[in-house]
Amino acid sequence: MRFPRLLAYIWALPTTLVGVPLLLAALLSGGGVRCVNGVLEVHGGLAAVYLRRVVGLFLKGGASAMTLGHIVLGLNTAALDATRFHERIHVRQCERWGPFFIPAYLGASLVQLARGRRAYRDNPFERQAYSAAHPVEDDE
Repeated sequence: MRFPRLLAYIWALPTTLVGVPLLLAALLSGGGVRCVNGVLEVHGGLAAVYLRRVVGLFLKGGASAMTLGHIVLGLNTAALDATRFHERIHVRQCERWGPFFIPAYLGASLVQLARGRRAYRDNPFERQAYSAAHPVEDDE
């Protein structure tokens, strides 16, 4: 591993550590894990329950996947495959913001709510991930 990549892993480590208990809970409840390009992708078990029920308290219908540093939780392997590019944008955001990612993300959602907008879809972190994952095509 090159030194700059090592620094990115270290800088994002506090956010990654938030995902470790969810990774362990998923594995102990029948879920699985795979490493794809240096990111641990966790699927099934309690990770799926967390995405549906806990995230579902804040986001209607829950989420297919969620990034915590270098850990991505997914409902199943198909969800991880389908959301990989979007979630990798969040991995890069975690590498950029380091220990400030979670507070910045939550703060951005609160700002959107205070402005009468949607906490999730109007969050700049999500807008960046969605626009990069689904670029607008030129009509020319």
